[in-house]
Amino acid sequence: MAKPALLCVDDDPEVLRAVERDLRRKYGSEYRIVRADSGQTALDTLGQLKLRGEEAALLLADQRMPGMQGTEFLTLGAKVYPRAKRVLLTAYADTSAAIEAINSARTDYYLLKPWSPPEQNLYPVLDDLLDDWKNEYRPGFSGIRVLGSRWSPLAHELKDFFGRNRIPFQWLDVDSRESDKEIGDIVSALGPECQYPAVLFEDGTHLVRPCIADVAGKIGLRTSSEKPFYDFIIIGGGPAGLAAAVYGASEGLETVMIEREAPGGQAGMSSRIENYLGFPLGVSGGELARRAVDQATKFEVEILAPQEVTALRVEGPYRVVTLSNGETISGHAVLIATGLAWRSLAVPGVERLRGAGVYYGAAMTEADSCRDQDVFIVGGANSAGQGAMYFSRHARRVVMLVRGPSLTASMSQYLIDQIEHTPNIEVWTHAEVVEAHGDDHLTSLSILRKDKGETTVEHATALFIFIGASPKTEWLSGTVPLDDKGFVLTGPNLQRDATGKLKSWGLDRDPFLFETLVPGVFAAGDVRHGSVKRVASGVGEGSVVVQMVHQYLANVK
Repeated sequence: MAKPALLCVDDDPEVLRAVERDLRRKYGSEYRIVRADSGQTALDTLGQLKLRGEEAALLLADQRMPGMQGTEFLTLGAKVYPRAKRVLLTAYADTSAAIEAINSARTDYYLLKPWSPPEQNLYPVLDDLLDDWKNEYRPGFSGIRVLGSRWSPLAHELKDFFGRNRIPFQWLDVDSRESDKEIGDIVSALGPECQYPAVLFEDGTHLVRPCIADVAGKIGLRTSSEKPFYDFIIIGGGPAGLAAAVYGASEGLETVMIEREAPGGQAGMSSRIENYLGFPLGVSGGELARRAVDQATKFEVEILAPQEVTALRVEGPYRVVTLSNGETISGHAVLIATGLAWRSLAVPGVERLRGAGVYYGAAMTEADSCRDQDVFIVGGANSAGQGAMYFSRHARRVVMLVRGPSLTASMSQYLIDQIEHTPNIEVWTHAEVVEAHGDDHLTSLSILRKDKGETTVEHATALFIFIGASPKTEWLSGTVPLDDKGFVLTGPNLQRDATGKLKSWGLDRDPFLFETLVPGVFAAGDVRHGSVKRVASGVGEGSVVVQMVHQYLANVK
């Protein structure tokens, strides 16, 4: 947290230097001394402090300044920092006017010039005022702030980006500007022409309606590689990719991991995983991902995120990936561990309201917005159950919409038991959403209850969708074989001709268990055909594939 500011204002350079010198000598270790040579400059400075989320403890201004007198500045400054103490500097001849202005401007004190010696005429007064200020002071949030509307899809995307990358931020709802003075002050400081959402940074700068890549670059996330060549290129940062990165780098491979959104993948969005070995009390997906990233970083894995691979090609013994920014990275071996993406719910209104009340997966950054409201969840597998348990701690009521007759076919028993014992969770079986309603945000849902033979319209401001997932592997088409659903074929699942030979393989040995039809290109985790869709399974495959990479590299090198 930055030190609170003491702002001194005077148009006379000598007086301003003297005030700054005396303030710094006594208060410089505890406060930041800021100066301005006019009332308007001082107001602009306060606006910048507000945008940076910093506090102002004292406003000290000379009365006689051209353009804006001291009392006028103190009156306007109090609107930006109402808790800041306000002190007026006056000459002997101005005392009557100063007292009258103090009564109308509600200034805390006035000081006569010259104030020498400060130990007698300045510090005792300011000590009392600053002690009062500290007694009332409650430190605010220091860090990145996102200012926007709850119903803005871009605002949701930004919140989700910060949340999944474990970057602390504060959400400021611009629709609360009338009731929340701090938000109103920030909106005023940004100016009437500002568009939302806006991301405010600690250095006082801000980005308006930014793309994620711009935000990532601003906060220092790496999206470009340090080197042109690596032993091991990992595409995807879910459990399989993270495990492969840790094991590969710890065993001496120059490793880079490229993740499209945030390390952790879909597992990183799980509010709590309770059946992962070694965590008897459960662990959130975000915490598990954080620990894995810390391990990978310790072993010097280079992590590019958010960054997307758009193509893969073979150049002799080298495998080359192309990134979304046009950059190419070469390596000896590649692991495809891109996991799965949520399938869309194809009913009227859902796509139009995506990010404005309709969300895919456990959008945990929206939990506070759901407080004391009704939340609907579509899906009946573990991810939906984990989401229901998480939102039950915030929402008034959580309604799970399950197409089948029960949860037993697709959900772990421990979750079923927890849901049954949570009073504000309801499970509607034989139920599905047939339409989402609302203009700029979700307001209600039409829900078909097949067991009752009726369709009802239910008030709703949040719908979270967990209806299974599919691989996004279109970019691999023509490079490695895929099954009819887009999963990557490896090892024994690769198709052979009538003689039992693999077409276009070209090596004396058979492909390794997790190797594709392109030697040196492997697949692991949920994206692989035949994989078990569990976090532990992904971690296991990512760990095992490193041994196959070593065997491959032994021949290549």
